[in-house]
Parts: sequence; structure tokens; C-alpha cells
Amino acid sequence: MSLRVAVAAPFIQNGTRRLKENEFVVALSLDRDWFSPDQAKRLIDVATGEGLLERDDDGLAVTFDPGEVTVPEEFVPDEDLLRERSAFERVLDSLVAEGMEKHEAVGAINALQGELELTIEAAAVVYARRQGIAVDDLAPVAREAVLDTEDG
Repeated sequence: MSLRVAVAAPFIQNGTRRLKENEFVVALSLDRDWFSPDQAKRLIDVATGEGLLERDDDGLAVTFDPGEVTVPEEFVPDEDLLRERSAFERVLDSLVAEGMEKHEAVGAINALQGELELTIEAAAVVYARRQGIAVDDLAPVAREAVLDTEDG
């Protein structure tokens, strides 16, 4: 997952699990030239929303082991990382990261959605759980999508 790689890179570069926000921004914008400073700040917001980073008074803490992430030499993150992703997209990324073919996962989720008459987000969470993939952090997001659909 390229978001995880982009987030891990500054921590790997600095050999730490905690950075000041400006250190993170400098690592992504000046050191690596991947993003503008504003885009790097946006990445912090997206990564925090997805639970990859935590903000506190001291700066940023990564919530996973950056040492387990490999940053390929030719890696350049796509600007799509800067947008909030739906629960469906996040579950799909988890499935693909576990080795499932993307088109197979989408087909299975779509079939489950029709069979159970769920939102795509809820169907994705159910499918991932059936595959033994931990997506517990996305269950509340999927539940919210169901409630929003019922209210609308």
C-alpha cells in the first residue's frame, strides 16, 4: 500500500517512530521532493484519519512498525494519496496487500453486496472478515455508511 510507504519513509530516514510535524513535512517535500509542503501536511491529515499516524503535543507518532516497510528506490507516491479514501477503497487495499487480485476482490464484494443487500462499504468489511483479514478499524465507517443510507 503506497500510503503506508509514503508515511513510513520519513520515519525510516530518521530512524525513529516519532517526528515533529515540520520534520515529516521537510522529509517528504525537500528531502524526497515527493510533495509540496502543503501536500505533505495534507498527507498527515489523511494518514491520521486512516490511523497510520497519531498527533500529539510532541508531533507525530507512527502507529505501525516502519521497519517492516520497504521503500523501493524508484518509488514515487501518487497524488491520489492526498484524498480521503472510502471504507471500500481501504478494505480493498487491505485485501490486495494480503495477495488477493483486485478484480477478484471487487467481484466477490459486489456479489456479496447484492446477496446481503448491504452498502458496498459494509459488504467489503464482511467479505474481508470472511477472508480472515482484520479490518475492525473500518467497521464503524461501514456502519456509518449504512446509517447514512437509511437516513437518506
